Amino acid sequence: MFGRLPFGQLFLAVVLGVAGGVYIYKPLFEQYRFEQQASQSDVTATDSAKKEND
Repeated sequence: MFGRLPFGQLFLAVVLGVAGGVYIYKPLFEQYRFEQQASQSDVTATDSAKKEND
């Protein structure tokens, strides 16, 4: 009962664990990327507005 896991089962557990983590945290990654793009476009818009006023 307390023996070692065969390589195939260990590999499957690792793959499922990584896939599950990506599935769970994917919305957080997408939200972060969206916020970074939005802040980057705000900075770009602000910079171009400053150049037009000068």
